[in-house]
Amino acid sequence: MMKFLLTAALALTVVSGFAQEKKDSTKKNPEYEFTVIKENPITSIKDQYRSGTCWCFSSLSFIESEVMKEKGIDSLDLSEMFVVSKSYHDRGIKYVRLDGHLNFGAGSSFGDVLHVIKDYGIVPQDAMPGLNYGTEKPEHSEMDAALKGYVDAIAQNPNRTLTTAWVNGLDGILSAYLGEIPEEFEVDGVKYTPESYRDYLGIDPDDYVSLTSFTHHPFYSSFIIEVCDNWRWDASYNLPLDELMEVMYNAIENGFTIAWGTDVSETGFTRTGVATVPDVDKKPGAGSDQERWIGKAEEKKADNAVAAPSEKVITQEMRQDGYDRKTTTDDHGMQIYGIAQDQNGTNFFMVKNSWGDAGNYNGIWYASDAFVRCKTLNIVVNKNAIPKDIRKKLGIK
Repeated sequence: MMKFLLTAALALTVVSGFAQEKKDSTKKNPEYEFTVIKENPITSIKDQYRSGTCWCFSSLSFIESEVMKEKGIDSLDLSEMFVVSKSYHDRGIKYVRLDGHLNFGAGSSFGDVLHVIKDYGIVPQDAMPGLNYGTEKPEHSEMDAALKGYVDAIAQNPNRTLTTAWVNGLDGILSAYLGEIPEEFEVDGVKYTPESYRDYLGIDPDDYVSLTSFTHHPFYSSFIIEVCDNWRWDASYNLPLDELMEVMYNAIENGFTIAWGTDVSETGFTRTGVATVPDVDKKPGAGSDQERWIGKAEEKKADNAVAAPSEKVITQEMRQDGYDRKTTTDDHGMQIYGIAQDQNGTNFFMVKNSWGDAGNYNGIWYASDAFVRCKTLNIVVNKNAIPKDIRKKLGIK
Protein backbone atom coordinates (compact mmCIF):
# COMPACT_ATOMS: atom_id res chain seq x y z
CA MET A 1 0.00 0.00 0.00
CA MET A 2 2.83 2.39 0.87
CA LYS A 3 4.41 1.82 -2.56
CA PHE A 4 1.12 2.62 -4.26
CA LEU A 5 0.70 5.83 -2.24
CA LEU A 6 4.20 6.96 -3.12
CA THR A 7 3.56 6.18 -6.78
CA ALA A 8 0.33 8.14 -6.77
CA ALA A 9 2.06 11.06 -5.09
CA LEU A 10 4.76 11.05 -7.75
CA ALA A 11 2.20 11.08 -10.54
CA LEU A 12 0.32 14.00 -8.96
CA THR A 13 3.54 15.95 -8.48
CA VAL A 14 4.57 15.45 -12.08
CA VAL A 15 1.18 16.38 -13.47
CA SER A 16 1.16 19.59 -11.46
CA GLY A 17 4.27 20.60 -13.38
CA PHE A 18 2.30 20.32 -16.60
CA ALA A 19 -0.74 22.24 -15.40
CA GLN A 20 -0.15 25.41 -17.40
CA GLU A 21 0.15 23.51 -20.68
CA LYS A 22 -3.37 22.08 -20.95
CA LYS A 23 -5.05 22.18 -24.35
CA ASP A 24 -8.45 21.38 -25.81
CA SER A 25 -10.03 18.03 -25.01
CA THR A 26 -10.44 15.29 -27.58
CA LYS A 27 -13.14 12.64 -27.51
CA LYS A 28 -13.05 9.94 -30.18
CA ASN A 29 -13.70 6.84 -28.07
CA PRO A 30 -17.11 6.84 -26.36
CA GLU A 31 -15.58 5.71 -23.08
CA TYR A 32 -12.70 8.22 -23.02
CA GLU A 33 -12.26 11.96 -23.13
CA PHE A 34 -8.62 13.03 -23.17
CA THR A 35 -7.19 16.40 -22.24
CA VAL A 36 -3.64 17.09 -23.40
CA ILE A 37 -1.40 18.16 -20.54
CA LYS A 38 1.94 18.40 -22.38
CA GLU A 39 3.05 17.34 -25.82
CA ASN A 40 6.39 17.71 -27.57
CA PRO A 41 7.00 18.07 -31.33
CA ILE A 42 6.97 14.97 -33.52
CA THR A 43 7.28 14.39 -37.24
CA SER A 44 4.53 13.02 -39.49
CA ILE A 45 2.97 9.59 -38.96
CA LYS A 46 4.58 6.86 -41.06
CA ASP A 47 3.40 3.36 -42.02
CA GLN A 48 5.75 0.40 -41.67
CA TYR A 49 2.98 -1.71 -43.27
CA ARG A 50 4.06 -5.32 -43.87
CA SER A 51 7.52 -5.05 -42.42
CA GLY A 52 8.86 -5.86 -38.98
CA THR A 53 10.73 -2.56 -38.76
CA CYS A 54 8.94 -0.78 -35.90
CA TRP A 55 12.31 -0.57 -34.10
CA CYS A 56 13.63 1.57 -36.95
CA PHE A 57 10.55 3.74 -37.51
CA SER A 58 10.22 4.53 -33.81
CA SER A 59 13.93 5.15 -33.26
CA LEU A 60 14.23 7.50 -36.22
CA SER A 61 11.05 9.31 -35.18
CA PHE A 62 12.67 9.78 -31.77
CA ILE A 63 15.90 11.05 -33.37
CA GLU A 64 13.94 13.39 -35.64
CA SER A 65 12.31 14.96 -32.58
CA GLU A 66 15.72 15.27 -30.95
CA VAL A 67 17.12 17.12 -33.97
CA MET A 68 14.05 19.35 -34.21
CA LYS A 69 14.46 20.26 -30.54
CA GLU A 70 18.17 21.04 -30.80
CA LYS A 71 18.23 22.79 -34.18
CA GLY A 72 14.87 24.55 -33.92
CA ILE A 73 13.58 23.16 -37.22
CA ASP A 74 9.96 22.29 -37.97
CA SER A 75 10.31 18.95 -39.76
CA LEU A 76 12.71 16.20 -40.74
CA ASP A 77 12.34 12.88 -42.55
CA LEU A 78 15.15 10.34 -42.23
CA SER A 79 15.46 7.14 -44.25
CA GLU A 80 14.36 4.02 -42.40
CA MET A 81 15.56 1.73 -45.15
CA PHE A 82 19.10 3.10 -45.05
CA VAL A 83 19.19 1.89 -41.44
CA VAL A 84 17.47 -1.42 -42.24
CA SER A 85 19.99 -2.13 -45.03
CA LYS A 86 23.01 -1.41 -42.85
CA SER A 87 21.49 -3.36 -39.97
CA TYR A 88 20.96 -6.45 -42.10
CA HIS A 89 24.52 -6.09 -43.44
CA ASP A 90 25.99 -6.09 -39.92
CA ARG A 91 23.70 -8.84 -38.69
CA GLY A 92 24.49 -11.08 -41.65
CA ILE A 93 28.20 -10.87 -40.92
CA LYS A 94 27.69 -11.60 -37.23
CA TYR A 95 25.28 -14.45 -38.03
CA VAL A 96 27.88 -16.17 -40.22
CA ARG A 97 30.65 -15.60 -37.67
CA LEU A 98 28.46 -17.33 -35.06
CA ASP A 99 27.63 -20.23 -37.42
CA GLY A 100 23.97 -19.25 -37.47
CA HIS A 101 23.53 -19.10 -33.69
CA LEU A 102 21.95 -15.64 -33.70
CA ASN A 103 18.48 -14.29 -34.30
CA PHE A 104 18.25 -13.27 -37.96
CA GLY A 105 14.98 -11.66 -38.97
CA ALA A 106 13.08 -8.44 -39.36
CA GLY A 107 13.02 -7.47 -35.68
CA SER A 108 15.74 -5.51 -33.93
CA SER A 109 16.30 -2.91 -31.21
CA PHE A 110 16.65 0.83 -30.63
CA GLY A 111 20.36 0.35 -30.01
CA ASP A 112 20.75 -1.07 -33.50
CA VAL A 113 19.70 2.27 -35.00
CA LEU A 114 22.17 4.16 -32.84
CA HIS A 115 24.97 1.80 -33.91
CA VAL A 116 24.15 2.32 -37.59
CA ILE A 117 24.08 6.11 -37.24
CA LYS A 118 27.36 6.09 -35.32
CA ASP A 119 29.15 3.74 -37.73
CA TYR A 120 27.64 4.75 -41.08
CA GLY A 121 25.78 8.05 -40.70
CA ILE A 122 22.25 8.74 -41.91
CA VAL A 123 20.49 9.99 -45.04
CA PRO A 124 17.18 11.77 -45.70
CA GLN A 125 14.19 9.78 -46.89
CA ASP A 126 14.28 11.07 -50.44
CA ALA A 127 17.92 9.99 -50.81
CA MET A 128 16.95 6.36 -50.15
CA PRO A 129 13.20 5.63 -50.15
CA GLY A 130 13.94 1.88 -50.06
CA LEU A 131 10.99 0.71 -52.20
CA ASN A 132 12.69 -0.93 -55.16
CA TYR A 133 10.29 -3.88 -55.40
CA GLY A 134 7.12 -2.45 -56.90
CA THR A 135 4.94 -1.51 -53.93
CA GLU A 136 4.05 1.85 -52.43
CA LYS A 137 4.63 0.72 -48.83
CA PRO A 138 7.15 -1.61 -47.19
CA GLU A 139 6.45 -5.31 -47.82
CA HIS A 140 9.44 -7.27 -46.59
CA SER A 141 8.42 -10.91 -46.30
CA GLU A 142 10.09 -11.94 -49.56
CA MET A 143 13.25 -9.96 -48.81
CA ASP A 144 13.43 -11.31 -45.26
CA ALA A 145 13.10 -14.88 -46.53
CA ALA A 146 15.68 -14.37 -49.28
CA LEU A 147 18.21 -12.92 -46.85
CA LYS A 148 17.65 -15.69 -44.31
CA GLY A 149 18.07 -18.38 -46.96
CA TYR A 150 21.27 -16.77 -48.18
CA VAL A 151 22.99 -16.39 -44.80
CA ASP A 152 21.94 -19.91 -43.80
CA ALA A 153 23.64 -21.27 -46.91
CA ILE A 154 26.79 -19.27 -46.21
CA ALA A 155 26.83 -20.24 -42.51
CA GLN A 156 26.96 -23.90 -43.53
CA ASN A 157 30.31 -23.06 -45.20
CA PRO A 158 30.05 -25.52 -48.11
CA ASN A 159 33.64 -24.79 -49.26
CA ARG A 160 34.95 -25.18 -45.69
CA THR A 161 36.57 -21.80 -46.24
CA LEU A 162 34.51 -18.67 -46.79
CA THR A 163 35.03 -16.88 -50.07
CA THR A 164 35.72 -13.18 -50.39
CA ALA A 165 32.47 -12.74 -52.34
CA TRP A 166 29.71 -13.69 -49.94
CA VAL A 167 29.35 -10.26 -48.27
CA ASN A 168 28.96 -8.70 -51.72
CA GLY A 169 26.20 -11.21 -52.37
CA LEU A 170 24.44 -10.18 -49.15
CA ASP A 171 24.70 -6.51 -50.07
CA GLY A 172 23.46 -7.33 -53.57
CA ILE A 173 20.19 -8.71 -52.20
CA LEU A 174 19.79 -5.65 -49.97
CA SER A 175 20.48 -3.29 -52.87
CA ALA A 176 18.00 -5.09 -55.11
CA TYR A 177 15.18 -4.59 -52.60
CA LEU A 178 16.10 -1.41 -50.76
CA GLY A 179 18.31 0.44 -53.25
CA GLU A 180 21.96 1.38 -53.35
CA ILE A 181 23.45 3.13 -50.35
CA PRO A 182 24.00 6.74 -51.50
CA GLU A 183 27.61 7.85 -51.20
CA GLU A 184 26.64 11.49 -51.65
CA PHE A 185 23.39 13.44 -51.84
CA GLU A 186 22.16 17.02 -51.79
CA VAL A 187 19.97 18.80 -49.22
CA ASP A 188 19.00 22.45 -49.74
CA GLY A 189 21.77 22.87 -52.28
CA VAL A 190 24.49 21.43 -50.03
CA LYS A 191 26.20 18.11 -50.74
CA TYR A 192 26.58 15.60 -47.92
CA THR A 193 27.79 12.09 -47.28
CA PRO A 194 25.85 9.97 -44.75
CA GLU A 195 28.52 10.74 -42.16
CA SER A 196 28.64 14.48 -42.79
CA TYR A 197 24.83 14.68 -42.76
CA ARG A 198 24.78 12.99 -39.35
CA ASP A 199 27.30 15.53 -38.12
CA TYR A 200 25.39 18.44 -39.66
CA LEU A 201 22.24 17.33 -37.84
CA GLY A 202 24.23 17.14 -34.62
CA ILE A 203 23.30 13.53 -33.83
CA ASP A 204 25.63 12.00 -31.25
CA PRO A 205 24.54 8.41 -30.50
CA ASP A 206 26.52 8.53 -27.27
CA ASP A 207 23.99 11.05 -25.90
CA TYR A 208 21.36 8.31 -25.57
CA VAL A 209 20.91 5.57 -23.00
CA SER A 210 18.62 2.58 -22.64
CA LEU A 211 16.76 2.09 -19.35
CA THR A 212 14.71 -0.81 -18.02
CA SER A 213 13.33 -2.20 -14.75
CA PHE A 214 13.61 -5.86 -13.79
CA THR A 215 14.59 -7.65 -10.59
CA HIS A 216 16.61 -10.55 -12.01
CA HIS A 217 19.58 -8.17 -12.20
CA PRO A 218 20.69 -5.63 -9.57
CA PHE A 219 19.24 -2.13 -9.71
CA TYR A 220 21.62 0.70 -10.69
CA SER A 221 23.70 -1.71 -12.75
CA SER A 222 23.50 -2.45 -16.47
CA PHE A 223 22.69 -5.74 -18.17
CA ILE A 224 21.91 -7.14 -21.60
CA ILE A 225 18.14 -7.60 -21.90
CA GLU A 226 17.60 -11.24 -22.80
CA VAL A 227 15.41 -11.01 -25.90
CA CYS A 228 16.22 -12.33 -29.35
CA ASP A 229 15.85 -8.97 -31.09
CA ASN A 230 18.70 -7.57 -28.99
CA TRP A 231 21.13 -9.25 -31.36
CA ARG A 232 23.84 -6.61 -30.87
CA TRP A 233 23.77 -7.47 -27.15
CA ASP A 234 23.40 -3.86 -26.04
CA ALA A 235 23.11 -3.20 -22.31
CA SER A 236 20.43 -1.23 -20.47
CA TYR A 237 20.61 0.50 -17.11
CA ASN A 238 18.34 -1.11 -14.54
CA LEU A 239 16.13 1.13 -12.38
CA PRO A 240 13.38 0.48 -9.83
CA LEU A 241 10.00 0.88 -11.51
CA ASP A 242 9.06 4.15 -9.79
CA GLU A 243 12.35 5.72 -10.87
CA LEU A 244 11.92 4.50 -14.44
CA MET A 245 8.54 6.22 -14.49
CA GLU A 246 10.06 9.33 -12.92
CA VAL A 247 12.51 9.48 -15.84
CA MET A 248 9.67 9.23 -18.34
CA TYR A 249 7.59 11.99 -16.76
CA ASN A 250 10.67 14.17 -16.35
CA ALA A 251 11.59 13.71 -20.01
CA ILE A 252 8.19 14.83 -21.28
CA GLU A 253 8.04 17.74 -18.85
CA ASN A 254 11.41 19.02 -20.09
CA GLY A 255 10.66 18.81 -23.80
CA PHE A 256 12.16 15.40 -24.64
CA THR A 257 10.50 12.41 -26.26
CA ILE A 258 11.09 8.71 -25.59
CA ALA A 259 11.74 5.63 -27.72
CA TRP A 260 9.47 3.04 -26.11
CA GLY A 261 9.76 -0.74 -26.41
CA THR A 262 6.63 -2.54 -25.27
CA ASP A 263 4.27 -5.51 -25.55
CA VAL A 264 1.17 -4.79 -27.66
CA SER A 265 -0.20 -8.35 -27.78
CA GLU A 266 -2.41 -7.68 -24.76
CA THR A 267 -6.19 -7.28 -25.07
CA GLY A 268 -5.85 -3.90 -23.40
CA PHE A 269 -3.89 -2.57 -26.38
CA THR A 270 -6.88 -1.88 -28.58
CA ARG A 271 -7.22 -1.07 -32.25
CA THR A 272 -9.13 2.09 -31.35
CA GLY A 273 -6.04 3.84 -30.00
CA VAL A 274 -6.11 3.19 -26.25
CA ALA A 275 -3.87 0.92 -24.14
CA THR A 276 -4.87 -0.07 -20.60
CA VAL A 277 -4.47 -3.07 -18.27
CA PRO A 278 -7.97 -4.54 -17.82
CA ASP A 279 -8.34 -8.06 -16.47
CA VAL A 280 -9.31 -9.79 -19.73
CA ASP A 281 -7.79 -12.42 -21.98
CA LYS A 282 -5.79 -11.38 -25.05
CA LYS A 283 -6.99 -12.01 -28.60
CA PRO A 284 -4.75 -13.39 -31.35
CA GLY A 285 -4.15 -11.64 -34.67
CA ALA A 286 -2.23 -12.12 -37.92
CA GLY A 287 -1.46 -10.42 -41.24
CA SER A 288 0.00 -6.92 -41.26
CA ASP A 289 2.18 -5.86 -38.35
CA GLN A 290 -0.87 -4.20 -36.79
CA GLU A 291 -3.15 -7.21 -37.32
CA ARG A 292 -0.45 -9.54 -36.02
CA TRP A 293 -0.64 -7.96 -32.58
CA ILE A 294 -4.16 -6.61 -32.12
CA GLY A 295 -6.36 -8.40 -34.66
CA LYS A 296 -8.45 -7.31 -37.61
CA ALA A 297 -10.87 -4.41 -37.43
CA GLU A 298 -13.98 -6.55 -37.46
CA GLU A 299 -12.64 -8.55 -34.52
CA LYS A 300 -12.22 -5.41 -32.41
CA LYS A 301 -15.60 -3.71 -32.88
CA ALA A 302 -16.56 -4.50 -29.32
CA ASP A 303 -13.70 -2.31 -28.07
CA ASN A 304 -15.72 0.80 -28.89
CA ALA A 305 -18.74 -0.35 -26.94
CA VAL A 306 -17.32 -0.97 -23.47
CA ALA A 307 -16.96 1.44 -20.58
CA ALA A 308 -13.54 2.70 -19.54
CA PRO A 309 -12.06 -0.28 -17.68
CA SER A 310 -10.79 -0.23 -14.15
CA GLU A 311 -7.10 -1.14 -14.18
CA LYS A 312 -4.78 -3.26 -12.14
CA VAL A 313 -2.33 -1.63 -9.75
CA ILE A 314 1.05 -2.51 -11.24
CA THR A 315 3.91 -3.62 -8.99
CA GLN A 316 7.54 -4.43 -9.62
CA GLU A 317 6.74 -8.08 -8.93
CA MET A 318 3.97 -8.08 -11.53
CA ARG A 319 6.36 -6.74 -14.16
CA GLN A 320 8.93 -9.40 -13.38
CA ASP A 321 6.35 -12.18 -13.47
CA GLY A 322 5.29 -11.07 -16.95
CA TYR A 323 8.87 -11.09 -18.19
CA ASP A 324 9.74 -14.44 -16.58
CA ARG A 325 6.61 -16.15 -17.91
CA LYS A 326 6.92 -14.50 -21.34
CA THR A 327 3.58 -12.75 -21.14
CA THR A 328 5.56 -9.52 -21.54
CA THR A 329 7.73 -9.63 -24.66
CA ASP A 330 9.37 -7.15 -27.04
CA ASP A 331 6.55 -6.90 -29.56
CA HIS A 332 6.69 -3.33 -30.76
CA GLY A 333 8.60 -0.04 -30.68
CA MET A 334 6.91 3.37 -30.67
CA GLN A 335 7.62 6.97 -29.62
CA ILE A 336 6.16 8.58 -26.49
CA TYR A 337 5.89 12.34 -26.87
CA GLY A 338 3.29 13.68 -24.44
CA ILE A 339 0.99 13.32 -21.44
CA ALA A 340 -2.81 13.50 -21.37
CA GLN A 341 -5.50 12.78 -18.79
CA ASP A 342 -8.86 11.11 -19.24
CA GLN A 343 -12.09 12.40 -17.73
CA ASN A 344 -11.28 10.58 -14.47
CA GLY A 345 -7.86 12.21 -14.08
CA THR A 346 -5.92 9.10 -15.09
CA ASN A 347 -2.56 9.80 -16.73
CA PHE A 348 -2.03 8.54 -20.28
CA PHE A 349 1.13 8.76 -22.34
CA MET A 350 0.66 10.03 -25.89
CA VAL A 351 2.27 7.60 -28.32
CA LYS A 352 3.19 7.97 -31.98
CA ASN A 353 2.76 4.64 -33.74
CA SER A 354 4.00 3.50 -37.18
CA TRP A 355 0.80 1.93 -38.48
CA GLY A 356 -0.28 4.85 -40.65
CA ASP A 357 -3.50 6.63 -39.64
CA ALA A 358 -4.86 3.58 -37.79
CA GLY A 359 -7.10 3.94 -34.76
CA ASN A 360 -9.46 6.70 -33.70
CA TYR A 361 -6.65 9.24 -33.31
CA ASN A 362 -5.02 9.02 -36.75
CA GLY A 363 -1.98 6.98 -35.74
CA ILE A 364 -1.71 8.19 -32.14
CA TRP A 365 -2.29 5.88 -29.16
CA TYR A 366 -3.04 6.78 -25.54
CA ALA A 367 -1.27 4.36 -23.15
CA SER A 368 -2.27 4.53 -19.50
CA ASP A 369 0.26 4.96 -16.72
CA ALA A 370 -0.59 1.41 -15.63
CA PHE A 371 0.01 -0.01 -19.11
CA VAL A 372 3.39 1.72 -19.38
CA ARG A 373 4.39 0.51 -15.92
CA CYS A 374 3.38 -3.04 -16.72
CA LYS A 375 4.43 -3.52 -20.33
CA THR A 376 7.53 -1.39 -20.90
CA LEU A 377 10.46 -3.57 -21.90
CA ASN A 378 12.88 -0.67 -22.20
CA ILE A 379 13.13 2.97 -23.19
CA VAL A 380 15.82 5.08 -24.85
CA VAL A 381 16.15 8.70 -23.79
CA ASN A 382 18.58 11.56 -24.05
CA LYS A 383 20.77 11.32 -20.96
CA ASN A 384 19.90 14.96 -20.22
CA ALA A 385 16.26 13.89 -19.77
CA ILE A 386 17.22 11.83 -16.70
CA PRO A 387 16.96 13.60 -13.32
CA LYS A 388 20.39 14.41 -11.93
CA ASP A 389 20.01 12.26 -8.81
CA ILE A 390 19.15 9.20 -10.91
CA ARG A 391 22.01 9.88 -13.32
CA LYS A 392 24.35 9.99 -10.34
CA LYS A 393 23.09 6.62 -9.10
CA LEU A 394 23.77 5.14 -12.55
CA GLY A 395 27.15 6.80 -12.96
CA ILE A 396 26.05 8.67 -16.08
CA LYS A 397 27.88 11.96 -16.62
